[in-house]
Amino acid sequence: MTKKVPGPKEIPFIGNLLEVGSKPHEFFQTCVEKYGPVVRVRLEKDRDTYILSRPQDIQYVLKNSQRLFAKGYHRDRILSMVLGNGLVTSEGDFWLRQRRLSQPAFHQHRIEKYADTMTQYASRMIDNWDNGQLLDIHEEMMQCTMEIVTKTLFDIDIQDPQYKGSNLVGQALDQVFHEYVNEYTSITRMLLERLPFSLPTPGNKRLKESIRQLDQVIYEIIEHRKKEKRDRGDLLSMLITAQDDEGKGMTPAQLRDEVMTLFLAGHETTANVLSWTLYLLAQHADTEKKLVAELRNVLQGRLPSLSDIPHLSYTKAIINESMRLYPPVWLISREPLEDVWIDEYCLPAGCEVAISQWVMHRHPDYFTNPDSFVPERWSREFEKNLPSYVYFPFGAGPRVCIGNNFAIMEATLLLASIMQMFHIELDHQHDVVLEPSITLRPQNGIRVRVEKRNNQFLFS
Repeated sequence: MTKKVPGPKEIPFIGNLLEVGSKPHEFFQTCVEKYGPVVRVRLEKDRDTYILSRPQDIQYVLKNSQRLFAKGYHRDRILSMVLGNGLVTSEGDFWLRQRRLSQPAFHQHRIEKYADTMTQYASRMIDNWDNGQLLDIHEEMMQCTMEIVTKTLFDIDIQDPQYKGSNLVGQALDQVFHEYVNEYTSITRMLLERLPFSLPTPGNKRLKESIRQLDQVIYEIIEHRKKEKRDRGDLLSMLITAQDDEGKGMTPAQLRDEVMTLFLAGHETTANVLSWTLYLLAQHADTEKKLVAELRNVLQGRLPSLSDIPHLSYTKAIINESMRLYPPVWLISREPLEDVWIDEYCLPAGCEVAISQWVMHRHPDYFTNPDSFVPERWSREFEKNLPSYVYFPFGAGPRVCIGNNFAIMEATLLLASIMQMFHIELDHQHDVVLEPSITLRPQNGIRVRVEKRNNQFLFS
C-alpha cells in the first residue's frame, strides 16, 4: 500500500480551485510551506496535480523529460491552438529533430553576432522617449524585443509597413494570456466538461480573433521570405529549406508552428524579464545608484557592446535577482508516462507533476530574505554553493529553453542601454497586477515616467 500524499482538503466537485483564485503561484507556495516537498492538489476534473519542491526530485523529473515524462501539452487547448506542434509543445523524435534543426541559430558564436542589432534597436526605442514622458514600459519592452527577434532570427524589420498585423501583436497576446488564466482557474471547467471552442461565447470569439491576428503576422513573414527565393543564412531560411530523411520539407502547418513558437517565445519572456527588472529598480534607489556607477565606469556614455558584458557584473546580478523574484516562466508541468516513485510516494501515470520556479526561487531554505530584492546576493561563492535545480528561470534538463543565452545577453544589453540614459519612476496612480499565465507578466502593464539623465553623467 502506497503512502498518501499530503495536501489541502478538497471541496466536492470543485477541488481546490476556490483557494487558487487568480493567484495560483501564491497557492502553490502556501501548499509547499504547509505540506512539504510533495503536495497533492486537485485543479482538474479528471486528474491530480503533484507539486514538487525538493531539488533532487525536480532534477529527476526534468532530466528524464524525454524518457519517463512528457510535457503533456496535448491537454492544453489554448497553448496547442497558439503554438501548434512547435518546439515548446512537441514531443519525442519530432521534437528532437526540430530542436537539432533550430540549434545552430543559438550557438554562442551566432548569438554574439546579434549583439549590435540588440543595442541598435534599443537605441531606436529610447530615441523616441521624451523627458518626463509617461509610458507603459512593458509595452515598450514587448515592441523592442519583438523587433529584435524578427531581425536576428528572421532577418526582417517588423516595422516595415508590409507587415500590417504587427501593431496588433501586443493586444492579441494580452487576450490570449487573459483567456489562458480564465481557462485554468475556472470553477465551471471543474463542474462541466470543457466547452468546445466552436461555441461562439465572448471568450472564444476573443481568443479566435487574437490567434487570427497572430497568424496574420506569421504568415506574412513566411510568405514574404518564400517569394524572395533566396537563403539569407538565418533561422527562417533554414526552416523553409529544411528536409527530413526522405527529402521532404516542412508542411505549411509545421513551418507556421515553429515560426510562431520562436516569434512568441523569443520576445515575450525577455520583455517580461526587462519589465520586472525596471519595476524593481524604480523601487530601489540604492540599487539604481550602484548600477548607474557601474554603467558610467564601463560604458562612459556610449552604447554597450558584446565586449562590455563581462564587465557588467552588477548589471547581471540585478537581472539574476529580478528573474529570481519574477521568473519569466513561473511553472513547469510534466506528465509521467508510467507510474513513478518520488521519495516515498507513487505518482500515477497521466497525472500532472508541477514544478514552480516561483516557489523554488523564494524558498527560505536556499535564499535569505527570499522576498527581498538583493542583487548583492549573487556573488560567485553564492552561485557556486547554490544547489542545482533550485534556480532555473529558463527551465533545465534536455528541454531547457533553447534561447536562454540569447535572452540573457539581450536583457543585459537593453538594461544597460536604458539605465545609462534614463531614470525610471513608477506612476503610482497605476496599480501593477501580476498575472501568472503561461508566463509571468504584468496584467495591465507597468506605467512609468522616464526622465533623461544629464550629460554630466554620460560624459564625465
